[in-house]
Amino acid sequence: MMNIASDLLDAIPAYTGLSPTAFFTVLALGVALWLVVSSWFAPPPPPAFAPREPPPPPKQLGEVTEEELSAYDGKDDSKPLLMAIKGQIYDVSMSRVFYGPGGPYELFAGKDASRALAKMSFEPEDLNGNLEGLSPYELEALSDWEYKFSSKYIKVGEIKKAIGDGDGDGDGVSAPVEDEKPEKIAD
Repeated sequence: MMNIASDLLDAIPAYTGLSPTAFFTVLALGVALWLVVSSWFAPPPPPAFAPREPPPPPKQLGEVTEEELSAYDGKDDSKPLLMAIKGQIYDVSMSRVFYGPGGPYELFAGKDASRALAKMSFEPEDLNGNLEGLSPYELEALSDWEYKFSSKYIKVGEIKKAIGDGDGDGDGVSAPVEDEKPEKIAD
């Protein structure tokens, strides 16, 4: 082994014209320079993502009010992320990156976004379930959205709408119904 090392040290000056110390110094500098320059062109390391717990399986809510739905806007990680289309509530937790806080569609979370989706609008005044005054084109677009949501997400409930009293006066109180007696049919 010593013989090989001795032969190598004798060969360095013969082939390079440098002393063994100078040769190994130049070699070390060359390797260091290569490592520095190659690090400039190396791809960046992948970002370190904190592993996230998978969302719990969707729970059926039944009928909820719009106010109750607003609590499921993604700000509380312990609750599912929900949104509604045409009164049907869908669990969109698996798309938290889109509908959760910081996502491009976060304003739809916790709301009935029917009008906004139909009009392709991000305006706050369109974030409701009011379909009055929508054009046939907008209603068709809304139907497409409803189909996409029903195909991709699980329906977990419906929005409980305040039902009018039906007497047309807008007071929320039903008018008393008079007792009507059936007429006698003559034999």
